[in-house]
This record gives sequence, structure tokens and C-alpha cells, in this order.
Amino acid sequence: MSKKLLAVTLGILTAVGGFVDIGDLVESGVVGARYGMAMVWVTVLGVLGICVYADMSGRIVAVSGRPVFDLIRERLGPRMAMLNLAGSFLITLLTVCAEIGGVAIVIELASGVDRLVWVLPIGVLIWLVVWRVGFERMETGFGLGGLAIGVFAVAVFFLHPDWSSLGAQVAGFAPPPDQALPTYAYHAVALFASAMTPYEVFFFSSGGVEEGWTVKDLSVQRANVLLGFPLGGLLAVAVMACAATVLFPAGVDVSQVSQIVLPVTLALGTAGLVIVLIGIFAATFGAALETGLSSGYMLAQYFGWDWGKRRAPRKAARFHLTVGAGLLIAVLVVQTGLDPVGLTEISLIFSAVALPLTYLPVLIVANDREYLGKHANGRFSNTVGVAMLVVIAVAALVAIPLMIFTGAGQ
Repeated sequence: MSKKLLAVTLGILTAVGGFVDIGDLVESGVVGARYGMAMVWVTVLGVLGICVYADMSGRIVAVSGRPVFDLIRERLGPRMAMLNLAGSFLITLLTVCAEIGGVAIVIELASGVDRLVWVLPIGVLIWLVVWRVGFERMETGFGLGGLAIGVFAVAVFFLHPDWSSLGAQVAGFAPPPDQALPTYAYHAVALFASAMTPYEVFFFSSGGVEEGWTVKDLSVQRANVLLGFPLGGLLAVAVMACAATVLFPAGVDVSQVSQIVLPVTLALGTAGLVIVLIGIFAATFGAALETGLSSGYMLAQYFGWDWGKRRAPRKAARFHLTVGAGLLIAVLVVQTGLDPVGLTEISLIFSAVALPLTYLPVLIVANDREYLGKHANGRFSNTVGVAMLVVIAVAALVAIPLMIFTGAGQ
């Protein structure tokens, strides 16, 4: 019993730490500064979506013993699976770039040394962790470290906000009068995509295989999903609330991570700054590990290669080579000096475009009784899953037009 409780507890903590990556941090700060709390509903919708589809993915793994991408290829055929692979892989690679850029920014804020100096060492360190550190230790360590982002929630109370004003913003569901509706819609799509980033379900399902989930673990994986992701969503709302309290009234338009952490510094001083930088470092570094591994998981599962962190590099050479090559490409992209905040925004919009390619196959496989038997989707999972798929499809259709029309949310 104690071992099962420990598994649930650690799973919840790592889900929380892994949910708030550079995309959630940047977009929650941006919308909080620009719209106050008027987009909390988008975060709630995103958390609901990722919970539903992560539960499907975890259930698929626990019952079949096989990762989601493996079954997608078998169930839908190599051509449809290749379309899924192409979209998800490219978006995941772009997300790796954004996460590495986020880690570099944190170190720059802490050290005062230009972020480009740190990009190559960060890439090497990520590769070493992937190669040498065990899966559970990696997930638990960076997940727990990411919980330091909870300092945003503490900072909200020390900032003494006008709670009635924040509540009115939450209930407003609309942009302020001086903000254009298309730009509001653009950021709503980006914020939704930050919660539904494609790599999350692939990493979650592959991690289940790495940890050897079986039917006996269904309650554990469901507890991880239903408690961990919503708690991560609350952390994202706390980031938004800090920005809404300090930056929104001042009319600050967020373009740097330093602006996002400013409210914590104002509320809690140097100690708060140190804690929040530790949390962001752990969250973004952990997300870089997850996205880097996910690129290898996708290719290996599609082509039928041996894969997994538990396998020595010589026994899963193509998997480890793919992960290393992806990290190298990401390092080279970030080393060009691209703005990490702008890169994050772009990755979120293209993530939105790829969402149907990721989640429709998951819904199809989760309904296949040949694989899941009595554990296939029931009426509730299908109702919510289909409703979320409609939202996902709308977000995918409008993402690029909104990006062009609004000049990427300007």
C-alpha cells in the first residue's frame, strides 16, 4: 500500500512539475499582462483536454503494454501514422528549441552572462542526463524541482491584489475594451496549445512502458492524471494572476522572461527570485528532457526500433542517436540567437495546427476493443473526448490565419 501511495504521490508531483514548461510560463505571463484573468477559461479547457487524452493514453499502455504511437501505426496504417509522425515530430523538435532557450534565459538571469554562451553546455548536459540518469530519478528530480514555481501562488497573496477585480476579470470571458478581438483569439489559441502540446501524451504513454505499467496500475495512472495536471494548471493560473496584478494595470506588454518573474521579486524580494529561477530552470530543463526523449520515442515506435532509457545505447543505438541528433539540431537553432520568447510563441501556434494529428488517432485507438477490451472508452470519455476534438479542430483551423492577421499577436 505504501509503495502504491508513493507511486501516486511522485507521479502527481512530476505531473505538476512537468505541466508548466516554457510555453505555459510565457503564454500565461503574456495573457495575464495583456488581458488580466480573462483567459482563465482557456487554461481550464486545456487542462480538461489534456486530462482526457492523457488518461486514454495511459489506459492504452496499461492494458496493451504497448505505447500509443506503436498502436496508431498498426491500427491506422503506415501512411496515416506517417502524417501523424511528421506533424508531431516537427512540433516536438521546435518545442525542444524553445525549452533549451528557456533554460539558457534562466541561467542568464542568474549569472548575467549572455544566454548564447550557455546553449551548447545545456545541450550536452541534457544529453548526459538522458544517457546516464534513470527514468524515475530523472522524472522525480526535475518534477519536484519544478514545484518551486509554486512561489507564484505565494507571491499573489503578498501582492495584495484587488480580489474582486480579479474575479470580475475571470467572469468576463472577453478582452478589455482597448484590445482587439482577433488578437485575443490568437492568444487564446496559443494558451490552449500550451496545455495540449503534442509531446505530452507521447511522453506519458512511453513513460508508462518504461515504468512497466499493467492493468493493476490503472488507478495509479488515473490519479496522476486527474490530480497532477489540474494542479499544474493552477500553477499556470498563478503565473497569470501575478502578471494580472502587477503588469496588467501598468500596461506592460511582456516580451521577456524577466518581466514574468518581476511580480515574484516585488512580492518576495531576492529570496523569491532565487526560488522562482530554480523552479523555472527545473521545469524547462525537465521539459527539454521530455521533448528530447519524445522525438526519439516517436521515430523508434513508428519504425519498430528498440527504444527506451532502460536499454543501453549499444542495444538501442538508433533511438539514442535520434535523441542526440534532435538535441544537436535544437542547439544549433537556438545558437543562432533567435528570441526564445518569440520562438515559444511560434512553437505554440504550430502545436495548435498539429493537435488533430496527435489526438484523433489516440481517440480512435482508445475505442478499439480489440486492444483494450472492457477498458475501451466509455460514453463519458467519448463525449468529452469528441467535444475536445471539436475545440482542437477549431484551434488548428484558425491558428495560422490568426497569426498572419494579427502579426503573431502584436
